[in-house]
Amino acid sequence: MDRTFQVDLRGVVDLLSHHLYGSPRVYVRELMQNAVDAITARRAGEPDAPALVRIFPPELTGDGTLRVHDTGIGLTEAQVHELLATIGRSSKRDELGFSRHEFLGQFGIGLLSCFLVADEIRVVTRHADEPTVLWTGYADGRYAVEVAPAGQQRPEPGTTVTLVPRRDADQWFATATVTELARLYGALLPVTVRVGDTVTTTGGPPWPTAPGAGVDRPALTRYARQLLGVDPFDVVPLSVPEAGLTGVAFILPTPVNPAARAGHRVYLKRMLLTEHADGLLPDWAFFAHCVVDAGELRPTASREALYEDALLTATREALGDQVRGWLVRLARHDPRRLGEFLQVHHLGVKALAVHDDEMLRLVDQWWPMETNVGTLTLAEFRQRHGLVRYAASLDEFRQLAAVAAAQDLAVVNAGFTYDAELIERLPAIDRSVLIERLEPSDLTTRFDALDPAVELALRPFLAGAQRALERLGCEVVVRAYDPVSLPALYLVSRSAAFNDQLAATRDAADELWGGVLDALAASAPPDRPQLVLNHRNPLVRRVTTLDDPELVGLAVEALYGQALLLGHHPIRAADAALLNSSFLGLLGRAVPGRE
Repeated sequence: MDRTFQVDLRGVVDLLSHHLYGSPRVYVRELMQNAVDAITARRAGEPDAPALVRIFPPELTGDGTLRVHDTGIGLTEAQVHELLATIGRSSKRDELGFSRHEFLGQFGIGLLSCFLVADEIRVVTRHADEPTVLWTGYADGRYAVEVAPAGQQRPEPGTTVTLVPRRDADQWFATATVTELARLYGALLPVTVRVGDTVTTTGGPPWPTAPGAGVDRPALTRYARQLLGVDPFDVVPLSVPEAGLTGVAFILPTPVNPAARAGHRVYLKRMLLTEHADGLLPDWAFFAHCVVDAGELRPTASREALYEDALLTATREALGDQVRGWLVRLARHDPRRLGEFLQVHHLGVKALAVHDDEMLRLVDQWWPMETNVGTLTLAEFRQRHGLVRYAASLDEFRQLAAVAAAQDLAVVNAGFTYDAELIERLPAIDRSVLIERLEPSDLTTRFDALDPAVELALRPFLAGAQRALERLGCEVVVRAYDPVSLPALYLVSRSAAFNDQLAATRDAADELWGGVLDALAASAPPDRPQLVLNHRNPLVRRVTTLDDPELVGLAVEALYGQALLLGHHPIRAADAALLNSSFLGLLGRAVPGRE
C-alpha cells in the first residue's frame, strides 16, 4: 500500500538554517520577494494597481509581532490549501495563469524560511472578489486555514504576513535591523517599500539599463565611493542581453591580490542576490568589481549565489570580452591613462596576455620591462636589438646582466610573474620574432681567449687553483673580458644547476631513492659550474704570478667567494666554510708574527 512521507518541519527548518541559508537575515528578503511577486502578478492584469510593500517591526505594531502588507494579487482559499500547505511548492506557478519569467521566487520555500526567526506565521490574503482567507502555520508542522469572519475581511486584494518572533530571534526584529536589511536587499526594487514611514527603495539602478543610454559617470563614481569606499580608476558599462544583464565594472584604483576571489554584487530582477558572487568575471579580471542586475541567470536554492550553468559560463566570457575591450580602447585612445592602469594592475593584464593575443599586443607595446640596457617595452627592445634574449629568473639576470652588457649582449629580465611566458608567446603576434633564453655559455663565447704563450705560462697556476676548488665541484678557467673591474665570474649552466640539485637531493635521500637518483645522475651530462677569472683585471694578473701554492689557494678561494656574492648565487654550507677559511687565511698571511 502506498503511503505519504511525513515531514518533520522542525528538522526542515534546522536544515535550512544550517545548510541552505547563510544567515536568518534572509527572512526579510524572502518576505519582500513574495510581496513583489504578488504585486507583479496583479499588475499583469491591472497595470495601474498600487505597488506598495509596508513592513511594521514589533516596535511599531505594539503587540510583539512583525507584519508585512502588500498590494499584490492575493490567494484564493483553494490556492492557500494548495500552495501554503505544501513544502517546496512555489506560489508563482503557471496554473495561476502567470508566466514564471517575471517572478523572483523559484523554489517555493520563501515563506518557510521565516520559521528561522518565528514560531508562528499568520497569512491574511484576499484575491480579487474572493473572500479573505486566514492561514496560520506553526514551526512544529501544524497549520489551519479558514475564511475570515465578516469583520476581518480585507477591503482590497493583497496579503498581510505576520510573524511571531522566536525567543532567541529578537535581534532580527529590531526596527533598525529590519530597515537596514530592507534597504540592503530591496533598494533597487521597482515597487515602493516602507519600514514604518521610512522608504527603503531608491528607484532604478544608477547604471544605464536601456541600449544606447548614456553613462552618468559622476553618479556612478559616487555610487562606487559609497560601495567601495574609494573612487574607481574607471567605470566600464556592462550588458549581456542573453542573460538580461546590465551593470557596471568598477576598475579598482589600488592593487589587489590576484589569488583572492573577487566578490561581485549581483541583483536578480533588482532584488539583491549576493554581495559576494564568485565566478561572474574570468579569474584574470581580478582588478574589476562588478555590480549587475540579471534577469535570466539562475540562483542557487538559497538565492545567495549564482548557479553554474551554460548561461553563466557564456555571461562570464561576454563580460570578460567587455573588460578586455575597455583595455584595448584605452591603449588606442589614452596611452598615458593605460600606463597608469598598468602600474597598478599589470599582473591581471599579463595573466590575460598569456592566453589572449590582443592583450599580448597591448603588453608588447606598452608595458615597460627591465633590461640591462635600460627600461624598454618589448616592442622597443625588438626594434633596437632584434633578437629577444632573456634571463628567465631574477637571479640569472642579476648574475649575468652587467657582464652581458659589457659584451654587447642585450638581455631582458623575464624573472617577474608571467614575463618569460609572454616573451615565449611573442611569435604568436609576430612570426619574425627571434627568441633566445640567455645561457652562461652565451657569455663565454664572447670572452677573448688568451695568447697561447700566456695560456701555457698559466698552466701551473691553473693546476693549483683547480686543486683549491676541486672539492666544490667547480672548474677554474682564465679568459679576458669586460668590465676590467670584475675579477671573477661564477657561471652555472642549467644542466650544471640540475646536477647540483640532484647531488643535494641524493645526499638527503634514503637508500632506495638514492639508487634511483644515482642512476639518474649517471645519465645526466657531465657539466660543472665555472669560475672564470678575468685576465684583464690587475688583481687577477698579480694572483697568477704567485709562486706560493698555499697563497694561490687562498686567493682563488677568496675570488670564488666574491663571485658568488656579486652574482647573487645561493651560499651552501661548504661555500660559507670556504669564505670563512679563505678570509682568515689571507688575514693571517697579511699579519705575520708570533701568537
